[in-house]
Amino acid sequence: MHYQDERTSGCRVSDAWTYRGLKTVILENELVRVTVLADKGADISSFVYKPTDTEFLWRTPWGVRDPRLTVPSTGDSTSIWMDYYEGGWQTVVPHGGYSDSVYGADFGIHGDMNTIPWDAVIVEDTPGRVSVRFTAKSVRMPMTVSKTLSLVSGSAMLKVEETVTNEGEEDLDIVWLEHIALGPPVLSHKARLYVPECRVLSHPESIDPNSILEPGYEGDWPNVNAKDGSVIDFTRIPPKEDRSLDMAYMTGMSEGWYALLNEQSNLGWAVSYPADVFKYLWYWRNYGGGYGYPWYGRCYNAGLEPCTSFGNGGIVQAQENGTAFNIKAGNSVSIAINAGPFTGSGTVTHVDGEGRVTVE
Repeated sequence: MHYQDERTSGCRVSDAWTYRGLKTVILENELVRVTVLADKGADISSFVYKPTDTEFLWRTPWGVRDPRLTVPSTGDSTSIWMDYYEGGWQTVVPHGGYSDSVYGADFGIHGDMNTIPWDAVIVEDTPGRVSVRFTAKSVRMPMTVSKTLSLVSGSAMLKVEETVTNEGEEDLDIVWLEHIALGPPVLSHKARLYVPECRVLSHPESIDPNSILEPGYEGDWPNVNAKDGSVIDFTRIPPKEDRSLDMAYMTGMSEGWYALLNEQSNLGWAVSYPADVFKYLWYWRNYGGGYGYPWYGRCYNAGLEPCTSFGNGGIVQAQENGTAFNIKAGNSVSIAINAGPFTGSGTVTHVDGEGRVTVE
């Protein structure tokens, strides 16, 4: 659009940006600025809290790359995805998890929707509210995704409204994952993680030589057994010196929410989501322990990722363990997520469906 309002206050939105060759959309208000890579999965690559100039989303050491300018050196399905993984927040549909073949189609890690360009349309642009609708179609499964991002004046919470539609003429299983990765400075050993009462599951096998969790553990939040016989309190975030890399999963929540609060800065990040759709909260614990490609010991981040299904093996694994998410032919499923920063000191006791955080 050539004649968008160019306000300097209230809510603002623009789709006239390009970052490293990729069409980029920026939404902002008085409190936050959200950057979306429309040409790369409609990934939310940055979420900045303006009053303290704090970035909440983790960025990989290699950052944003334009895939048009690079020829992959191998055809490995995991490496190709990782080569262009910039961190941030991906909508992963219809295949969440590692590479596999299902319905006769080969899927690389985390599917295809977050490696392709999405259409972007500004649907509301006023000082009080801005909204952008992003849409795309999966390359290898007849799934269409619509994702509308909205900010309102005076609120730090981003509302994400998503609809997944099965355009096929057969019922199809999917794994739907919201791949949210958080990093410093809010993520630190001074931070605490809060979730509703739930069960905690460690991955069935160690995912890395530096994994410290006892494989296949199941117990009540927040304690998890470690391989060395100790008990790890999941409310506490370890420092990078922990040098661990693990996967765990929280499930059985009566409500879908989590909050990470840094007790030194009193800055936090909260997410609310529908627990009836996202029955698992994946917890990717990359606390300095990933060596070799692609991490090389450089990374300190936590993925806290609402998901429909258990395990990161993809659709086939979810079908086998009974957690695949089925969408009937011609049907749609719609959800809403609220996510953003908050401030406070004390213990987080609740995050409501609109993302409002209670700290006591």
